[in-house]
Amino acid sequence: MSSAGRRICTQCLQTLSTRRSPRVVPLRSPLQRRSFSQAQLRAAFVPPTPASLGKAVPAKQFKRTRKWLRRFAYVTVFGAIAYVLDRRYYASSLTRCARTFAVGLTAALDYKINFREEPFFANDITEVHARNAARLFELLRTNGGLYLKLGQAIAMQTAILPPEFQKMFARMFDDAPQNEWADVRQVIMEDFGGRTPEEVFGISFDGDPTAGVMERKARASASVAQVHWARLKDGREVAIKIQKKEIAHQVGWDLWAFKVVTKIYSWWFDLPFYALVPYITERLLLECDFENEANNSKQMAECVRGEPRLRDRVYIPKVYDDLTTKRVMTAEWIEGVRLWDKEAITRPWRGGWRTGSPGCHGTPLDPPGTPPIALPQTGRGFDQEIKPDRTYWKSADGKGGLGLNVKEVMTTMVDLFSAQLFLWGWVHCDPHPGNIFIRRRADGHSELVLIDHGLYIQMSPTFRHQYCLFWKSLMTFDNKTLQEIVSQWGINNSDVFASATLMRPYEGGDLTVATRIKGVSEHERKRRQYEMQQAMRKGIKEILGDETKWPRELIFIGRNMRIVQGNNQYLGSPVNRIKITGNWASRALAEDRNLSFRERWKYFGSHLLFKLVLFASDLYFWYSKLKQAVGRGKGLEDDVEQHMRRMAKDYGIEMNHDVFEG
Repeated sequence: MSSAGRRICTQCLQTLSTRRSPRVVPLRSPLQRRSFSQAQLRAAFVPPTPASLGKAVPAKQFKRTRKWLRRFAYVTVFGAIAYVLDRRYYASSLTRCARTFAVGLTAALDYKINFREEPFFANDITEVHARNAARLFELLRTNGGLYLKLGQAIAMQTAILPPEFQKMFARMFDDAPQNEWADVRQVIMEDFGGRTPEEVFGISFDGDPTAGVMERKARASASVAQVHWARLKDGREVAIKIQKKEIAHQVGWDLWAFKVVTKIYSWWFDLPFYALVPYITERLLLECDFENEANNSKQMAECVRGEPRLRDRVYIPKVYDDLTTKRVMTAEWIEGVRLWDKEAITRPWRGGWRTGSPGCHGTPLDPPGTPPIALPQTGRGFDQEIKPDRTYWKSADGKGGLGLNVKEVMTTMVDLFSAQLFLWGWVHCDPHPGNIFIRRRADGHSELVLIDHGLYIQMSPTFRHQYCLFWKSLMTFDNKTLQEIVSQWGINNSDVFASATLMRPYEGGDLTVATRIKGVSEHERKRRQYEMQQAMRKGIKEILGDETKWPRELIFIGRNMRIVQGNNQYLGSPVNRIKITGNWASRALAEDRNLSFRERWKYFGSHLLFKLVLFASDLYFWYSKLKQAVGRGKGLEDDVEQHMRRMAKDYGIEMNHDVFEG
């Protein structure tokens, strides 16, 4: 056998011997086995070495999240503190401004995106107008105060507003909520050097029969102030007008926000509005100064007393300077019928022969034998009405009235405001029906009482003369003189401005009335709506023209004229307002003492000829009255407004609501 074979056999024998013999495992004690298990466990929980783990990764800190959370917390805390301080010390002025800017920006973006034939987020432009009118109305209603004044001013601008705004803002003439007595008392004490209402007015809330009395509940409440009735210790009955406590804090901020928003809109939409804003804000600021209102009232009373054609037909209540401050005004209490109560004005008089309504020209407030005021035994009773009820002249069934002719009443009103415009140049710019009382004189004729003298404008002699010529030129179709005057005012389109002034189409120029085509397609309707809105913007620019020349007084004169027209319209158009106004304009030129004697005589001669021209206006007036009598119309003012609406279609203007609707 070779050596290799022997080696293989040897290896095989060794293997077989190993398989046959069992493996001997040495025995271990229990202690040795336990020790082995603990060692293994300890080895399993030994942490790895740093080298075996590789490079260390830093833990996640969430720094950005914590930073924004801190910022949010800071803003929340700061905002809460600012809100509380603003509400506590600034009458929420900052909150109101923020709300104004938010609504203004939202509306501006809405118009910027959707003012087109096919709006992106609306069916048509009317929908865009409607939702922005709702936004603006809600803003003015929520903010209240001076914002309501602005809303009332907007409500009168039917010549430049889409119908959706007109309908919404017609509700701006509603009464505003009144302040609590604690706020009223605080204003009185602040304005009278810490003296209480009892000390200032000599009143008592404890039922003292030797002192005066005052109602804690306001008789009327407007946007800026509220009026309380009181009887002073000497027996005078007065109306105490008290500015609402928050107005003093809010007025500056409100007017600043108004300026900013108007500036942005004028720039963004290329409309020449901002140049007029400083004058408007100045007037509104003066309206919040009751000493200024008292001076306006006294000046108007002097003008009326000096005019024999008005002194027995118009009355201005007395103001008591010793009880008047910047925020409190005390004036004579007036018993009368508001102009809006047509039935009470016209129903038969049952107050007695040769007697007038209470307080009118020597007629006592209370008839003889009237028991004294029943004073409440505690101060709590003064929260109710304690003023005597003076409606005895309506008789027991309450169906009596002043027994007056609305034509006479309205003639007095148009005469008064025409005299203000053309004779005195001192114009009351808020003659809505709530500011006009009607009383019956003992001779059976009417007397008009004008209150609320906060908003006035003073016309310069030059501008007043121009305005007289302007109106006379309107009535005589003197287009040459008309164009010369309006060009001095920076107005490019004299026809449009003439029509806006007359509140009817001006027939002496080149105005045409567009024909309305019915049955147009939806696309065509949207296109025409868009074109009308563009035409409206163009019309506004043409009327304003050069805003640096545009007389600022025209802003409030237009408001005055529109309200007077609305009053006449509300009473059924009993007078030819345009004829009366034109007659005063022509007569004022002949009576203007700033002109030379020769010029006055020239105007007097032309005034006599002008009376013949007015005959044509009378023919149209009686034609309208005849249609009204047979049920084919509502009167001259309604006919005029219908003509004006049709004419306005050419200029993108939609006029479709009554001035005092709502």
